[in-house]
Amino acid sequence: MTTTGMNMGKITFYEEKNFQGRSYECMSDCSDMSSNMSRCQSCRVDSGCFMVYEKNNYMGQQFFMRRGEYNDMHRMQSMGMMFDNIRSCRMIPFHRGQFRMKIYEKENFGGQSNEMMDDCDNIQDRYRMSDCQSCNVMDGHWLMYEQPHYKGRMMYMRPGEYRSFRDMGMSGQRFMSMRRITDMC
Repeated sequence: MTTTGMNMGKITFYEEKNFQGRSYECMSDCSDMSSNMSRCQSCRVDSGCFMVYEKNNYMGQQFFMRRGEYNDMHRMQSMGMMFDNIRSCRMIPFHRGQFRMKIYEKENFGGQSNEMMDDCDNIQDRYRMSDCQSCNVMDGHWLMYEQPHYKGRMMYMRPGEYRSFRDMGMSGQRFMSMRRITDMC
């Protein structure tokens, strides 16, 4: 097994800016935060890495958070987060070992394909691929970005087969760069 089981993460969400108001502490995946708090205006990641989501059940827009303090939702938006409320979160386990992912130009593993083992800042330049619509993550955890050079909306990929990004709530989104999550956070 290449993912550590002892990896613990901790993130605390606050209803108000500057870590004020009601709070909700999370040390694992949480598919629906709405029963614990009505909104999230700030958060603190004490340990680990987390992916936060705009909607319940890990759907909609996503944002990668590493250890640190995020005292204002507007500040998070200036860092690239493209939504104004967090509804679910997923802890990202630290991965030891190699990273491997096969990307496909079309849904259902169709079209041109390429196997990756390291970061790629532009699939158009490196592989002459104009789009990535499905993938198979064999090893490691990855972030995929809609624009070259790790910019724009992102999506967290853990080991598994992803036949259609549209089925994951990413309709109309294309991915042009990919990065391994190598942080111990």
